[in-house]
Amino acid sequence: MVLGIRLVPREDGSVTDPRLRDRSAVSSCAGRAIDWLRPAAGVLSGLAAVLGVVWRRSLKVRVVSSTVVLSSTVVLVLGMVLQAQLAQRLIENKTQAALVQAENSKILVESELGAVDPTSASLAGRLTTAVDRLTNPDPTVAGPATANAGAYEPVLVDGGGAPGVVGTGQKIGPLKDVPAVLRSAVERGAFADKITTVRRGSSSVTMLAVGMPVASAGRTMQLYLLFPLTAEQRTLSLVQSTLVLGGVVLLVLIAGIASLVTRQVVVPVRQAAEVAERFAHGHLSERIPVVGEDDMARLGTSFNEMAASIQRQIRQLEEFGELQRGFTSDVSHELRTPLTTVRMAADLLYESRERLQPVLRRSTELLVGELDRFEVLLADLLEISRLDSGVAELHAETVDVRATVTQAAASVRAVADRAGTTLQMDLPAAEVLAEIDPRRVERIVRNLLTNALDHGEGRPVQMTVAADADAVAVLVRDHGVGLQPGQQDLVFTRFWRGDPSRDRRTGGTGLGLSISLEDARLHGGWLQAWGEPGRGSAFRLTLPRSRGTQLTTSPLPLGPEAPRGVPAPGTVAPAGPAPSGVGSSGVGSSGVGRQ
Repeated sequence: MVLGIRLVPREDGSVTDPRLRDRSAVSSCAGRAIDWLRPAAGVLSGLAAVLGVVWRRSLKVRVVSSTVVLSSTVVLVLGMVLQAQLAQRLIENKTQAALVQAENSKILVESELGAVDPTSASLAGRLTTAVDRLTNPDPTVAGPATANAGAYEPVLVDGGGAPGVVGTGQKIGPLKDVPAVLRSAVERGAFADKITTVRRGSSSVTMLAVGMPVASAGRTMQLYLLFPLTAEQRTLSLVQSTLVLGGVVLLVLIAGIASLVTRQVVVPVRQAAEVAERFAHGHLSERIPVVGEDDMARLGTSFNEMAASIQRQIRQLEEFGELQRGFTSDVSHELRTPLTTVRMAADLLYESRERLQPVLRRSTELLVGELDRFEVLLADLLEISRLDSGVAELHAETVDVRATVTQAAASVRAVADRAGTTLQMDLPAAEVLAEIDPRRVERIVRNLLTNALDHGEGRPVQMTVAADADAVAVLVRDHGVGLQPGQQDLVFTRFWRGDPSRDRRTGGTGLGLSISLEDARLHGGWLQAWGEPGRGSAFRLTLPRSRGTQLTTSPLPLGPEAPRGVPAPGTVAPAGPAPSGVGSSGVGSSGVGRQ
């Protein structure tokens, strides 16, 4: 195939294809159209989003919309069926009346043309006379009764009849308006009818055409009657308009009724939801107003009874918690005086242990060791009581986290040496400034390190520090016994131990990780755990570098293969905003509640 391309010269002497210019113009127009449609698309997208929110949040909108849509479908189907039945009935009545009129007209025309010679010169005149009698019947002349078929246009044609018979072709009336298929059927001697559309000036008119053969003296002619269906169309238009108007009014009434009925259900539900929200926010005296004795009233009564029961239980728990916290605090304070006395006596015995018998010397050493542990336990209990009562305070200052972590590692170096465990530290070269409480962060790291030394099976313990723009993280990793599945949720529980018979090197109280978790929450940070049997465990502390910053990711991965900032499977992340205030007493808690 050879393509002919016409090249048009330009003023600079070069040539170009005009079709390329056309394509460029089309592309430019398309670009302008896209630029014009882009704001409209944005508006439509926003409107769709708003409608989606309203649809999801409003029960009333969903019920009313669903009712209107379903009712519209029913009204539309019924309207279409009714209109189709009415149109069919009108056409059937019109056809029956037209056929009766056609039979009467046939009798009249045959009586007029019965004695006419088809070859005579007066044939045209007699055809005209027959047509005139159809359109203007003489009331004084008795004849067949006419049916009430309405006005019509007659067409009389001498077009031949039986095979081999050729008519003169003379016609009276608008033969061009008669469908060809109807003419063909009538010329074969059939009595037929057909609905057709004809042009009348600048408009189209639907007509019912009825055709039949008419006998004359010499041969059979054809008679056609054209009945306009204008009246029937007006009737259908009136019925259609009435159905549309009635359907719209019916849908408006249905929407109003559905809105009213839905309101009777939605309003009490909304009131119950508002009361439940206020109740959840601490307003325990909120109740649902109950009116009547229906189902919604019973629901309100049940909700109020439930709220009253919950309020009583919460008050009982608060009273019990107050008693428990007061008891813990009072006992801790009361034990300090006898503990101080016992400590003084134990120190005197310990200083003179060399002069005691070996059995008494060992007893003195054990007494001093248990007193040390008892003092740590009292300090932890006092700290827990402060945390539970919400009176603790956070003394934050901007410090280098590396120094705090190094100081915590130095405090457990002796324990690591006694256990024969290597303590490996990976610290950034540049300073890591963060707004923290150094005492509390040091206590968290010390607890994590002593926990790793207790359960590391003598294998190296790794401590890594990393930071990004928003957070600083400290990861303590051991390669000991690890954690069983599900224990990640239990390691922060007070006094919990996975294996109570396990020997401990640090003499912990079982409150260290619990206090560390509360300290992390006070900073608005995370303390997370990971572990697998035989692969060791890892504890990650993540703190915001500035107070008030919401953490989203962590600079260090938690599991051995976890991506940075994503907790590994099986971890617990007790994060969230901390209560205002953390304790101010300094305790060197090193106990943990793990295996």
